[in-house]
Parts: sequence; structure tokens; C-alpha cells
Amino acid sequence: MLVTPESLAHPEDDFCTPGEDGMDPALCLALRELNSSEPAPAGKATSTAPPVVTVERSAWRTFTTYVRIGVGHILPGGLDHILFVVAFFLSSTRLRALLLQIGAFTVAHTVTLGLAAGGVITPPASIVEPFIALSIAWVAVENLVRRDTSRWRTALVFAFGLVHGMGFAGFFGTLGLPPGQFLSALIGFNVGVEFGQLGVIGAAFVLTWPLRSRVDTARGAQRYRQFMVFPASAIIAVTALVWFVQRAFG
Repeated sequence: MLVTPESLAHPEDDFCTPGEDGMDPALCLALRELNSSEPAPAGKATSTAPPVVTVERSAWRTFTTYVRIGVGHILPGGLDHILFVVAFFLSSTRLRALLLQIGAFTVAHTVTLGLAAGGVITPPASIVEPFIALSIAWVAVENLVRRDTSRWRTALVFAFGLVHGMGFAGFFGTLGLPPGQFLSALIGFNVGVEFGQLGVIGAAFVLTWPLRSRVDTARGAQRYRQFMVFPASAIIAVTALVWFVQRAFG
């Protein structure tokens, strides 16, 4: 793979640490090597052509690298996406409903991630990021005002998933993508995002199980809503609304 410095433009090039600032680790190392090379002796002519960095890596290694980056973007890096997943998890007391919403969210963000990362659509971050925050607040507030999940919740989660996919694409595009291995990087990143989301849902199951396991009774369902759904959704809603104001007007 051939990469020029221009294609690796990144605001933290001088302090690039592989795997810590979100940049593709292999490309990050190559850029550091280029930046540390010795300058030409004084008076000696230099080429005006930009130097080229060569990065050798198989498609499989690119895939696994981007799986790790995708997981890291959710855990611990994606608090907004974590709160969105937790918000629709809290109100889904039936496994079928939860699986439908997870599936809808996955399909939706996969579609827009692919389209945006491929340059087919170019949604502005100034619109996408506030809307992501608003989507989190919407689901959390709905948890507060409705006892039962709306029959439109799966469709709503799908619609919001389209927007979240654009947010994933915004991050994906900053990684310094390896030429010729876009597809393996994209698939790996998306798989990593899914692993991260499943980790969030697994942790939520463990933390809520003492109350969630009793929702099949009227008293158990009431206690689950009173001590878990209501306070957690209220915190999520307030947090998301603060984010919305900061992103829309900050």
C-alpha cells in the first residue's frame, strides 16, 4: 500500500500514538517514520514530489485491526451510542422486541456507514451530531412517558440508526484508510461496532437482571420501571439534551 503524507493529514500527526488517537496504527507508524527521517544536507537539491510511505499489511490484518478500532469506538469511546443502546434496551422487556430493535439499528447504521464512508452521501457533522443527541433524548423521554414500548419503536430505532451510521462514518473517515483495502477496513470496523454494542447490551443485562427477571409479574414490572427504567432514562434524557444544546449552538 502506498500512502502520501497528504492522505494522512491529521491534526495530531506530531503526537501520533498508534491505537490511541483513533488513527490506523500501521499508517500512524509509517507517518512517524517519515517525520523522523533525516533532512537533506544543506545546498543539496531535493525532489518537489511528495515522499511516499509504504505500508505492507494483508486484508485480513486490516480487517482485524479495524475490528479492534470499531470496538474501541463504542467501548469506551462512544458514550452517545452507548446511551442510545441502553435507552432502547431499558424499555424492551421482551427478548423478541429487543432483538428486533437491535437488528433494526444494526441494519440501519450499516447502510449509512457504508454510503457515507464510500462518499455516496456526505451529511454535514453540524447536522448529524445534534440529531444523534436528539435521537437519544427522544427514546429516553419515550421511556418516561410510556409504560409499554410503542409499536412504532422498531421503525423509530431504524430511522435513528440511519443517523447514527452517519456519525460512525464521520469517525471512520478520520482513520487514514489503507488504499486498496477499503472494504476490509469498513467491514472490520462495522463488526467491531457490533461487538461493542453487544458488550453494552450484555453488561446491561447483568446489571438489570435482579429486577428484569421479575417483569413477568405486575409488581415486578412496576418495580423494574420505578427503580430502573425511570431513573436511568431520566439521566440519559438530560444528558442527551445537554449534548444537543452543546452540539447545535456551541
